[in-house]
Amino acid sequence: MKKILIVFCVLGMFAFEASAQQEFKIITVVESIVPMGIGRSRIIDSQTQSNYREFTTERTDGRRSDQREISRSDIKVDELEETKLLNFFSATGINFQNIASNDAVIASKINSLISDGWKLTYVTSGVESSAGADDGQGIFITRLFFSR
Repeated sequence: MKKILIVFCVLGMFAFEASAQQEFKIITVVESIVPMGIGRSRIIDSQTQSNYREFTTERTDGRRSDQREISRSDIKVDELEETKLLNFFSATGINFQNIASNDAVIASKINSLISDGWKLTYVTSGVESSAGADDGQGIFITRLFFSR
């Protein structure tokens, strides 16, 4: 009987943990690949909670069911944490010291979030560049998804 009671208690703890709400946080790392330090590289951490429903309309039969206008300024948040990073390129080309410096700052941010109870759940990244013959612009974006 005691074993059955212990099993139900353990199962109950798992069920409670599975039903608990989870909170997510996204950190975006933007690293410029513009040469000579002209670009801007940052870690962006929004300090604002948004409700996507405020910015969502539904379409039926090709028409929006909600006729209210949503402007870009309605969506933009004013409260964010911006951490400066170095650009990938210097005047002489790729700068490995800048990359190592950025890695140290990004690791510090991740470690800080983990010590605050966040868990790194998923990472995705991408590059935007025209890649033409005279391409001098571009960014490397990494999104870090945290949960708790």
